[in-house]
Amino acid sequence: MGMMAQGTIAVIPGAKTRVRNRDVDYVFRQDSDFWYLTGFSEPEAVLLLAPGRQHGESILFCQERDARHELYNGERLGPDRASRVLGVDDGFPVADIAEILPGLIEGCETIYVTLGDHPEFDQRLLGWVADIRAREAGGAIPPGEFVALKHLLHEQRLIKSAAEVRLMREAASITAEAHVRAMRACHPGMNETALEAELTYAFMRRGARSSAYPSIVGGGANACILHYIDNAADLKAGDLVLIDAGCEYEHYAADVTRTFPVDGKFTKAQTALYEIVLEAQMRGIDACRVGAEFNAPHEAALRTMVEGLVGLKLLDGDVQAILDDESYRDFCPHKSSHWLGIDVHDVGDYRIDGTWRTLEPGMVLTVEPGIYIPPRMSMKHLPARWRGLGIRIEDDVLITNGGPEVLTSVAPKDIAEIEALMRG
Repeated sequence: MGMMAQGTIAVIPGAKTRVRNRDVDYVFRQDSDFWYLTGFSEPEAVLLLAPGRQHGESILFCQERDARHELYNGERLGPDRASRVLGVDDGFPVADIAEILPGLIEGCETIYVTLGDHPEFDQRLLGWVADIRAREAGGAIPPGEFVALKHLLHEQRLIKSAAEVRLMREAASITAEAHVRAMRACHPGMNETALEAELTYAFMRRGARSSAYPSIVGGGANACILHYIDNAADLKAGDLVLIDAGCEYEHYAADVTRTFPVDGKFTKAQTALYEIVLEAQMRGIDACRVGAEFNAPHEAALRTMVEGLVGLKLLDGDVQAILDDESYRDFCPHKSSHWLGIDVHDVGDYRIDGTWRTLEPGMVLTVEPGIYIPPRMSMKHLPARWRGLGIRIEDDVLITNGGPEVLTSVAPKDIAEIEALMRG
């Protein structure tokens, strides 16, 4: 609210329950912006922020307590306890929002709201504003403009507080432990689904009730499908398996990828390609420095991968020319970094006025270079030993004044360490 002028109001709707099938709902997950501001995990709620309002600047609309509902689904907070539990100034039943909210927005010069994320609520809000405009002749004063809330809120979410960093360290620790468990459990003949189950067990036993995103467990050529989530094939000796998985702990995400041999031993071809990706990732992490551009880790990682691919004769030509004409994209199709936080692809602009933003203490990002050679890649005379290899290595990195802090370093990625762990 300190960034909002008096006479303005911010409206932040929470998430709604969604039907999965027939009378079964999806597991509820609160809207990330709403959670960031409230820590309130019930559906059908709305938060209002009105700086300078005499009778309370923060108002929560939420569902009333209901004995029958609570019998089936558990206790609700209710508006009467909102102030004491959540620290808001006042609470009202969400069923009364149509009677109360229009009076609060009337006379406001600006409404801060992120339109598009909650279309049903947007239509209600626009309808209330239209009703006020229809009464202008009688003296009603409608809001003058809508301003995207994300320009204020998402910049705050981008820089993590000490409390947020503690949660992200725990999410990272749980996730790294899960990847270690998967390496130890993996063996030829195991199904990808069973390996995913090892991850889920490790997440939940330490308090992370869900994954931050659908886990990717791709053996062999499935690792070349960037968002592979079928996780249904059998794992074969001699193949690599790529696992991209992270837990969500108290709404904060981790995002880690490890690639390792199903039978615990890298082949010569796998080793050659893996060492390139690992060196690329290490250079990318080293580029995560205060004052560096956001794209610096990607540029460092990409140059290393192109140099390595030229060295293996998988790419032909001058390294700089390949970078300029982007002919590396058949092997390296994606960026190496994204923001991380309450969302796995967290909020925050990557560019400001067309220029890459600079990294600041408290930002958290991934570093995840990858090289992929699908079996059907249309390269003439490509030796069979390279086909079907997909390798990605990903860690979560906190920007600090003392240099990059790798939150997920417990999960091994050095070849010798992986092979030793799997032998054990």
